[in-house]
Amino acid sequence: MTAKFELFKDTAGQFRFHLKAANGEIIAASQGYTSKAAAQNGI
Repeated sequence: MTAKFELFKDTAGQFRFHLKAANGEIIAASQGYTSKAAAQNGI
């Protein structure tokens, strides 16, 4: 299995993404974005 991005909204209301390895380990974490579209562009 390959790594995948997970997009989510944090408790402060900002959009963030994680890059997760096949074993479930988070290998990268983004900054907070004000919109979902901005976070998707960050990916």
